[in-house]
Amino acid sequence: MPEIWLKALGLALIFEGFLPFVAPERWRETMQKLGDIDVQRIRQFALLALAVGTGLLWL
Repeated sequence: MPEIWLKALGLALIFEGFLPFVAPERWRETMQKLGDIDVQRIRQFALLALAVGTGLLWL
């Protein structure tokens, strides 16, 4: 079981690190724009991501 969690963590780190490595300037611009988004909109997106992720794991 810990092996599966380590693989999942590794995959998440690969996804998180890919864009900053390939296009760091574009990534920085995007992160700065995200700072301007309303907190409620961020929460809505996060809830959607949680629901979709949970649904995919439940399949």
